[in-house]
Amino acid sequence: MPRTIRFHLDENCPRALADGLRRRGVDVTTTPEVGLREASDDEQTAFIQAERRVLFTQDEDFLAIHASDISHPGIVYCKKDSRGIGEMIRGLVLIWEVYDPEELEGRIEFL
Repeated sequence: MPRTIRFHLDENCPRALADGLRRRGVDVTTTPEVGLREASDDEQTAFIQAERRVLFTQDEDFLAIHASDISHPGIVYCKKDSRGIGEMIRGLVLIWEVYDPEELEGRIEFL
Protein backbone atom coordinates (compact mmCIF):
# COMPACT_ATOMS: atom_id res chain seq x y z
CA MET A 1 0.00 0.00 0.00
CA PRO A 2 1.32 3.50 -0.78
CA ARG A 3 2.64 5.50 2.17
CA THR A 4 0.75 8.63 1.13
CA ILE A 5 -2.70 9.18 -0.27
CA ARG A 6 -3.00 9.01 -4.02
CA PHE A 7 -6.06 10.66 -5.52
CA HIS A 8 -8.21 9.94 -8.53
CA LEU A 9 -10.38 12.77 -9.87
CA ASP A 10 -13.62 11.88 -11.63
CA GLU A 11 -14.52 13.31 -15.01
CA ASN A 12 -16.43 16.31 -13.65
CA CYS A 13 -13.31 17.80 -12.04
CA PRO A 14 -11.54 20.64 -13.84
CA ARG A 15 -8.05 19.96 -15.20
CA ALA A 16 -6.73 22.90 -13.15
CA LEU A 17 -7.49 20.90 -10.00
CA ALA A 18 -5.18 18.05 -11.07
CA ASP A 19 -2.52 20.52 -12.20
CA GLY A 20 -2.62 22.37 -8.87
CA LEU A 21 -2.34 19.16 -6.87
CA ARG A 22 0.57 17.92 -8.97
CA ARG A 23 2.43 21.21 -8.48
CA ARG A 24 2.23 20.47 -4.75
CA GLY A 25 3.66 16.96 -5.17
CA VAL A 26 0.39 15.03 -4.90
CA ASP A 27 0.07 11.83 -6.96
CA VAL A 28 -3.18 12.19 -8.91
CA THR A 29 -4.86 10.55 -11.89
CA THR A 30 -7.91 11.79 -13.75
CA THR A 31 -10.71 9.90 -15.39
CA PRO A 32 -9.84 11.11 -18.93
CA GLU A 33 -6.14 10.26 -18.46
CA VAL A 34 -6.84 6.64 -17.53
CA GLY A 35 -9.42 6.07 -20.28
CA LEU A 36 -12.52 6.05 -18.08
CA ARG A 37 -14.40 8.96 -19.63
CA GLU A 38 -18.13 8.08 -19.61
CA ALA A 39 -17.39 4.95 -17.56
CA SER A 40 -20.02 3.79 -15.12
CA ASP A 41 -19.75 4.49 -11.40
CA ASP A 42 -19.06 0.77 -10.92
CA GLU A 43 -16.12 0.96 -13.34
CA GLN A 44 -14.78 4.04 -11.56
CA THR A 45 -15.10 2.25 -8.23
CA ALA A 46 -13.30 -0.82 -9.58
CA PHE A 47 -10.46 1.43 -10.77
CA ILE A 48 -9.96 3.14 -7.41
CA GLN A 49 -10.13 -0.23 -5.65
CA ALA A 50 -7.51 -1.78 -7.96
CA GLU A 51 -5.21 1.25 -7.84
CA ARG A 52 -5.79 2.03 -4.12
CA ARG A 53 -6.65 5.65 -4.91
CA VAL A 54 -8.95 7.93 -2.95
CA LEU A 55 -11.68 9.27 -5.22
CA PHE A 56 -12.41 12.98 -5.33
CA THR A 57 -15.85 13.60 -6.78
CA GLN A 58 -18.64 16.11 -7.05
CA ASP A 59 -21.06 13.37 -8.13
CA GLU A 60 -23.71 12.58 -5.49
CA ASP A 61 -24.00 9.01 -6.84
CA PHE A 62 -20.83 8.15 -4.94
CA LEU A 63 -22.53 9.07 -1.68
CA ALA A 64 -24.96 6.21 -2.37
CA ILE A 65 -22.08 3.88 -3.25
CA HIS A 66 -20.47 4.70 0.09
CA ALA A 67 -23.77 4.17 1.92
CA SER A 68 -24.18 0.75 0.29
CA ASP A 69 -21.08 -0.55 2.10
CA ILE A 70 -19.15 -1.24 -1.11
CA SER A 71 -15.48 -1.47 -0.24
CA HIS A 72 -13.42 1.54 -1.35
CA PRO A 73 -10.11 3.18 -0.43
CA GLY A 74 -11.86 6.44 0.47
CA ILE A 75 -14.01 9.13 -1.11
CA VAL A 76 -13.70 12.89 -0.81
CA TYR A 77 -16.90 14.65 -1.84
CA CYS A 78 -17.48 18.31 -2.61
CA LYS A 79 -20.88 19.58 -3.67
CA LYS A 80 -20.69 20.92 -7.22
CA ASP A 81 -20.15 24.69 -7.48
CA SER A 82 -19.78 25.05 -3.70
CA ARG A 83 -16.00 25.65 -3.71
CA GLY A 84 -13.51 27.32 -5.99
CA ILE A 85 -10.53 25.44 -7.42
CA GLY A 86 -8.15 26.98 -4.87
CA GLU A 87 -10.37 25.90 -1.98
CA MET A 88 -10.61 22.36 -3.34
CA ILE A 89 -6.83 22.18 -3.79
CA ARG A 90 -6.23 23.41 -0.23
CA GLY A 91 -8.75 20.91 1.16
CA LEU A 92 -7.28 17.97 -0.73
CA VAL A 93 -3.72 18.93 0.18
CA LEU A 94 -4.74 19.11 3.84
CA ILE A 95 -6.23 15.60 3.62
CA TRP A 96 -3.04 14.42 1.86
CA GLU A 97 -0.86 15.94 4.58
CA VAL A 98 -2.89 14.74 7.58
CA TYR A 99 -4.21 11.28 6.75
CA ASP A 100 -2.52 7.98 5.99
CA PRO A 101 -4.22 5.92 3.26
CA GLU A 102 -5.50 3.31 5.71
CA GLU A 103 -7.24 6.03 7.76
CA LEU A 104 -9.49 6.88 4.80
CA GLU A 105 -10.27 3.26 3.93
CA GLY A 106 -14.05 2.92 3.60
CA ARG A 107 -14.62 6.53 4.76
CA ILE A 108 -16.00 9.63 3.15
CA GLU A 109 -14.69 13.12 3.78
CA PHE A 110 -16.58 16.27 2.80
CA LEU A 111 -15.02 19.47 1.53
